[in-house]
Amino acid sequence: METATAVSVTSAYRSYSRRKVLFIVAISTATILLGLFSMVMGSAGLSPLDVIKAIVGRADKHVAQIVINIRLIRVLAAIISGINLSLAGCVMQSVLRNPLASDYTLGVSQGAAFGAALAIVALGAGSVQSTSADAVIIRNPYLVTVAAFVGALSATLAILLIVRYRGMTPEAMILAGIAFGSIFSAGTVITQYFATDVQVASIVFWTFGDVGRVSWQELAIMGAVTFPAIFFFMLNRWNYNALLSGDDVAISLGINVRRTRMLGMFFSSLITAVVVSFMGIIAFLGLVSSHLMRRTVGNDYRYLIPASCAMGSFLLLGSDTLSRTIVAPVVLPVGAITSFMGGPLFLYMLAKGNRRI
Repeated sequence: METATAVSVTSAYRSYSRRKVLFIVAISTATILLGLFSMVMGSAGLSPLDVIKAIVGRADKHVAQIVINIRLIRVLAAIISGINLSLAGCVMQSVLRNPLASDYTLGVSQGAAFGAALAIVALGAGSVQSTSADAVIIRNPYLVTVAAFVGALSATLAILLIVRYRGMTPEAMILAGIAFGSIFSAGTVITQYFATDVQVASIVFWTFGDVGRVSWQELAIMGAVTFPAIFFFMLNRWNYNALLSGDDVAISLGINVRRTRMLGMFFSSLITAVVVSFMGIIAFLGLVSSHLMRRTVGNDYRYLIPASCAMGSFLLLGSDTLSRTIVAPVVLPVGAITSFMGGPLFLYMLAKGNRRI
């Protein structure tokens, strides 16, 4: 009887796990289809067949130029950026045990934006032009990424120091993050104050958030950071699961909580910095995608990490497609679209009074 019960429980668990995997596969498939739809949409009048031919190298030169060098790179940039921001939010919520934590609410994105803006204006990492195609051309993406990472890491270290020495509540951590975000935003404003008129307009345009301003070189940099980060987070999935039960439980299981927390925030800051340095601030995506997936696949980080990546890619790609088509031919900042999604969720969570994760 006991054996039959154990077999039944095991079968039910496998079925439950299988449903989670199928859901992640379904979201990933939907993202691929949405990417194809996004590459079809536009004034060029392309069909899905034209896009597929261009991808496999069988389209004419004009169509291939549009698909490969404009639309495909935009789709891939949205997917990789969605993965990065959703990962950052998902891991930050675990290591800080704060359901409201994300790169934007903790001021990490604002810190990265300040560092990137400083590199573009003061360190000569970007050249400025006044065309409608692009207001800022990154001449030295490595310098911009490093500067953005320093800014993001500054906000991260400040939050960790406050948590370590003051034992702040989740709500207080968010207020501290808002304060740090304001400080870095003030630094960006001061940077603009000492810039020329064209540079001020360029930095304002840059901070809006736009996935269409990257090149293949910058996309390669993002990919080189993203995939090792995913590998690192998946290696630590059991550590994040243990942190759900509190530091004492995690320590009793042999986990170095301090190192896990520091490395988690370090890599979260890195992948946030890479996105912000090339695309500007894309608000609330890490908060929205991770919480949607928590309600669907639960808090098990074996499934929550890939599910958040899939949902983040889908949401950012969908937001970018909407920003290009809602008032075409005008392209809205994708950061504004994600803010419309995340703002109400953030207010709802504050009103609900979420407990620690």
